[in-house]
Amino acid sequence: MLATAIRYIAKKPKPKMKPIELKSPPEQTQTITRVIFDILKEHGPLTIADTWEHVKEVGLKGLTSKRHMKIVLRWMRERQKLKLICNHVGPHKQFLYTTWFTKPGITKTRPGTRHFKTKLIIT
Repeated sequence: MLATAIRYIAKKPKPKMKPIELKSPPEQTQTITRVIFDILKEHGPLTIADTWEHVKEVGLKGLTSKRHMKIVLRWMRERQKLKLICNHVGPHKQFLYTTWFTKPGITKTRPGTRHFKTKLIIT
């Protein structure tokens, strides 16, 4: 128990992350953020994978990879253009990106899950 306490005290705190600085030109950054924002506004709360599928359909030239899109999404969250919500589906968590004015009542469920309603019978 003493060893556990010493290990806990000896841990360094997690370093603060510095703000993201995008390396693309401002015009290209504006185009990328506008397309991603419009996709999330039109299609509702989306996961990263769903967002990437929609971006590929649009054919946006500025995004080089899914990793680049994730960096842009994080940058947009820092600037409070998007928010990240967590949807609990049973023991699983699902993180969804959405705009600030999307209704929070929209939930996505994993395929193959069922929700059972129980009735309370009072006699």
